Amino acid sequence: MLLLLLLLQLLLLLQQLLILLLLLLLLLLILLLLLQQLLLLLLLLLLLLLLLLLLLLLLLLLLLLLLLLLLLLLLLLLLLDAAMFT
Repeated sequence: MLLLLLLLQLLLLLQQLLILLLLLLLLLLILLLLLQQLLLLLLLLLLLLLLLLLLLLLLLLLLLLLLLLLLLLLLLLLLLDAAMFT
């Protein structure tokens, strides 16, 4: 249980780091727009899209972990309920 909570904390930290990276990339994107370097701009757009996909995958993983945690809690409650009636 503690391991799952630690994993959840780690995932939340990774998500915050990815959001920071996205903000930095957005800032770089604005700078490149000002400089009008089209090739670098396209490359950065691709990188931004990849980071967005990574963030979505991380959010999916976080949701799956939360679901697993809820299922484990439900199983624990069922086991406690069964233990009380025996």
